[in-house]
Amino acid sequence: MAVSELQMGLVAAGVVAVVGVVAYNKWQENRHRKRAEKAFGSEQPDVLLEPGLREPVTDAADATTVTQDEAPGSSPVRDKVPGRASPSSPRDASELADCVVRIESIEALGAARLWRAAAESMGDVGKPLRWYGFDDASNLWVEIDQGSESTHHWFAAVLQLVDRRGPVGDPELVRFFSGLQRVADQFLAVPADMPPRNEVLARAQELDSFCAGVDVQIGLNVVATEEPFPGTKIRALAESQGWVLQEDGAYLAADADGRSLFAMSNLDGAPFAPSDMKAMQTRGMTLLLDVPRTGQGLAAFERMLTSARQLAETLNGAVVDDNNAPFGDAEAQVIRGQIKHFQGRMDSRGLPPGGEVAQRLFAT
Repeated sequence: MAVSELQMGLVAAGVVAVVGVVAYNKWQENRHRKRAEKAFGSEQPDVLLEPGLREPVTDAADATTVTQDEAPGSSPVRDKVPGRASPSSPRDASELADCVVRIESIEALGAARLWRAAAESMGDVGKPLRWYGFDDASNLWVEIDQGSESTHHWFAAVLQLVDRRGPVGDPELVRFFSGLQRVADQFLAVPADMPPRNEVLARAQELDSFCAGVDVQIGLNVVATEEPFPGTKIRALAESQGWVLQEDGAYLAADADGRSLFAMSNLDGAPFAPSDMKAMQTRGMTLLLDVPRTGQGLAAFERMLTSARQLAETLNGAVVDDNNAPFGDAEAQVIRGQIKHFQGRMDSRGLPPGGEVAQRLFAT
């Protein structure tokens, strides 16, 4: 069909009009974009035009997903309960003397339930073991046991590395770590800071070597030179000094704050007992100062020496050393130097004599 010049002209005009509309729309779009950039900054991305941008996150679960997607190289982290930070180790625990392992549980666990599960799982670990639960309300660690009624998200197992029997051994440490892991698995919890076993063993052995080097006890004997000492007089003298008879059959001398200074026991070996004192006779008593367990060792020694001399004078006896040699001023001066030396070593190591940690490490 032939096309007239008029028709061709109309078609051309239509094309021009369409192109003009498209161009006008594009110009309008660019103008609005420039206005928006001026108003909001040229670096703001357009969520409708830029590819790869996500819709706004509406909940915490989606927020976690976005964060992980944006940092693919980061390690996955366990979900934390909002507002609950990781607590430090219990204040009663010692970096020097203890191995501390904390356990975190998302759900609060009964303290007694976890304690019993740990006792069953570990058995005998050979050294004193204490358990703590972190109280969120007071922001403090509290010691727990099988009778505790509290619940906690954080727990801490504190294993003492050394006592007077020696350091913790590898078999005991294996039981400790393996038992901890079993307990954590049982309650869907996670040990937060399990140290390498070889490092813990090395720490224990080094600490035991140090403790052996300062584990000194000073003894003075008050012995009868003629007749044996009657028990009634011994009891009267001890009570007049304020000494208290202990369950082990020794009298304990303490300072005004109740801290132990020295003990007096029967040189013949039989324990002092209230029911036996009337009929008891002995050839002597031993006054013993436990150097690492006694704070202010020099002052404690002076008091012990004075007491020994008073007993000897009252009972008509003599003060002698372990070799039954007379103990005089020269010998006392040597002992003072030894006490100062050993307790000075303990202070330098950060292990104050008579302190809480020393009391535990040198417990009898």
